[in-house]
Amino acid sequence: MSNGPLPSQLCLLSALPSRTVGEKVRFLGCVASYSLASGVLTLEHYRHPLDNNTAVRALVDVNLVLASLKADQTRIGEWVNVIGYITAIHPSTDAKASDNGGLRVQIQSLVVWSAGPLDVKQYEASMVALVGEHSNANGDGSPTNNALLRAAK
Repeated sequence: MSNGPLPSQLCLLSALPSRTVGEKVRFLGCVASYSLASGVLTLEHYRHPLDNNTAVRALVDVNLVLASLKADQTRIGEWVNVIGYITAIHPSTDAKASDNGGLRVQIQSLVVWSAGPLDVKQYEASMVALVGEHSNANGDGSPTNNALLRAAK
């Protein structure tokens, strides 16, 4: 039995509201804004076909990783990877997002890094395939290690 930390669960940003508070997640998002005052990075990912036009925003608290955060990781339009814990899930206070049933998911980040060059459509297709395969096998919608290894080839 290991005393180490639990692994993160890879998921689409749009799937964060279906997770539970306290769960450790890994996801990719596009920077929509960054607040210097609060140390919160707002990430979005609207274009996934399974979103049903529901706007999900991840409000990522980056105060614990400020020392390693680079300027490009806070630039609007940049794609970043995040590993962190879900701290809260709320209906959106943004009028536009609320009209579409939008949600805000608060994340305490442990690690944030740039995605680099990214084909968003290929990423989405890979994630849908991974989540679908794992759902059939284990029922919780998280990719398996074998599926991740196949996608990396």
